[in-house]
Amino acid sequence: MRLLRLAVLGGALLNAGLGLAGPPAAPMRDTVDTLHGVAVKDPYRSLEDLQNPATRQWLKAQGQYAAEQLARIPERAAIQARIAELSDASGDVVREVVRMPGERIYYLKRVAGTSQFKLMMRVGLKGAERVLVDPEGLSKSSGVPHAINYFVPSWDGRTLAYGVSAGGSEDASLQLLDLRSGQAIGAPIPRVPEALVHWAPDSRSLTYNQLRAPVPGEPETEKYKDSTVYWLKLGDDAAKARPLFGPLVNRELKLDRLDVAGIEFDPASRHMIARTTDTTAPEGKLFVAPVSALKASTIAWRQISGFDDKITAIALRRDTLYLRTYANAPRGRVIALDLAQPELKNARTVVPEPASGVLLDFHLGRDALYAEVREGFTVRLLRHAGTAPTDVAPMLAGSAFAVDDAAHAYRDVYFATSAWTEPSRILRATPQGGLEDTHLRQARMPAGAPALTVTEVKVPSHDGAAVPLAIVHKKGLVLDGRNPTLLVGYGAYGFSFEARFDARSLAWIERGGVMAYANVRGSGAYGDPWYRAGFKTTKPNTWKDGIACAQYLIAQRYASPQTLGVWGTSAGGIFVGRSVTTAPELFAAAIFDVGIMDAVRAEESANGATNVSEFGTVKDAQEFRALLEMSTYHQIKDGVAYPAVLLVHGMNDPRVDVWHSAKAAARLQAASTSGRPVLLRLDEQAGHGVGSTAQQSFSKLADVYSFLLWQFGKLSATP
Repeated sequence: MRLLRLAVLGGALLNAGLGLAGPPAAPMRDTVDTLHGVAVKDPYRSLEDLQNPATRQWLKAQGQYAAEQLARIPERAAIQARIAELSDASGDVVREVVRMPGERIYYLKRVAGTSQFKLMMRVGLKGAERVLVDPEGLSKSSGVPHAINYFVPSWDGRTLAYGVSAGGSEDASLQLLDLRSGQAIGAPIPRVPEALVHWAPDSRSLTYNQLRAPVPGEPETEKYKDSTVYWLKLGDDAAKARPLFGPLVNRELKLDRLDVAGIEFDPASRHMIARTTDTTAPEGKLFVAPVSALKASTIAWRQISGFDDKITAIALRRDTLYLRTYANAPRGRVIALDLAQPELKNARTVVPEPASGVLLDFHLGRDALYAEVREGFTVRLLRHAGTAPTDVAPMLAGSAFAVDDAAHAYRDVYFATSAWTEPSRILRATPQGGLEDTHLRQARMPAGAPALTVTEVKVPSHDGAAVPLAIVHKKGLVLDGRNPTLLVGYGAYGFSFEARFDARSLAWIERGGVMAYANVRGSGAYGDPWYRAGFKTTKPNTWKDGIACAQYLIAQRYASPQTLGVWGTSAGGIFVGRSVTTAPELFAAAIFDVGIMDAVRAEESANGATNVSEFGTVKDAQEFRALLEMSTYHQIKDGVAYPAVLLVHGMNDPRVDVWHSAKAAARLQAASTSGRPVLLRLDEQAGHGVGSTAQQSFSKLADVYSFLLWQFGKLSATP
């Protein structure tokens, strides 16, 4: 199966044969739940049953209808071609660089003009590049796109652990590869979707977290519960792997069923660390035990911390555990704990909370600690080595993010740059202040690209809070209220937008388009308090901040309500959906991208159950009312003139089930009186966006841009 839109175009507009004058109506049923005394209507509950043939047929018809409408935009194909041209002209894409001992460098690389990332390796910056894993072979043999989800090299460089999944499902199987012979070691191990894979110090064994095999008939909410960390010796069959840690293994620890764990090692440490999260909130539990206990019949784990200790990142170097915490430091600090006395009261502060900015994360080198500190939309990389911290690249515009030195083997540091107006590079900084380009990333500005203007402002929200907003457009643009403008927001998990260049967005900007990025509440723009101010019962601030930014863009004449669009992805579906349903008069169009649309029913899904810690649960009366308020699907009103909406989803999405978009599309199509289109764009071989091929991403972005320009009156559609 292929992308539905392409299937339609290749079949001479199959929709014409269906005789569809409009999107197919969904079956309605009077489903009403009474929760905490509130009657909650859910007329499209049946669309949650994705195995029902009637639901599948309705989804297919919706996808075909959306494809037909998008194909009516004559310039759509030209826009996709331009996006691909800009992407290829900017060079190869390199990401997820990892440095290992012996000057070994691993990274994912997608060569310009190709579909998917390959796993590459070289020894030294001038070493020959070697392909370790190429998922294209699997894609060609099966007809289904495959992607590398994660990779973990062994400390000694002899073996590689990696995960591969199909069709954007992220349902990765763990595979082992002998790097000397190029031969697979054993059979793939299923249900290892996360990079919770770690090599023991001797590189002869590894740990991994495996989900339980599903039990027929059990609720899908069981999927991530009671997972187990296994310890596998190289050469052994996976059936011989030893259960090492988890709720079903360590009942004496009273772990929660959603305590999904990994066991981490350092090649020079006598200790191992078990760390749990619920897969969503980074705060979890930490335990320590000696590595020598792997040979014992039982392991006496000693607990170091719990959720209330507010630890969000860890790194082990020899016998010291470093931790990033926001306890008594809402903008973050780093503490160090000697594992000879593993009690947090004994920890010492090694990087204090910054006077301004937010300490996002940290990385360890051989004899230094590198802290990433956000100031506005940029992130500085500060070196701490017992003296006053120094910026590794003080003259560099934009942000700097450290490359992982997994074994803490180097005195220098590699880091990736990120700025609004120029492609990213990977640079090397020495302790003495030297700076050079590694040339690992050969990105370049496409020929003929317009010069860019960037404006960063703070927009007063409904209650006076200052919302960071970055606005990017071509230099010399006239602010007359007629520019196609796209407001992008997210506002969850503490995630924030940082300065970032994407050559593909030039296809929008060179047409006079404006991109605006809002770090609304729910992001971590100002640290933990800003995040918690858009969290569960305070969630309305997320979309109210978005509305304030939309009003600012109109008032400053970047756009008008006839040329303003809004885009939110995943958890950003709450941002975009509730902005549109609260203030539909501000927007001409909106993009609901793999969005959470029904927050009330979300926890009934597999991944939704893990997100209770972020959004809340209907089982709690106060949190239920907050969920109802943030649920776009339930806030759609009959008889309202809503803007045009393009809902985008992959059928294999493991993070936000496709029924979220399906239910919202059905409700909007029935309720809106504006006459503007509500289209449900579906891709049968995609998921949440992870693992999509270059062509899939080009096609999606072309649909988004052409849909918006069509609805802004900048492009017309054929009858």
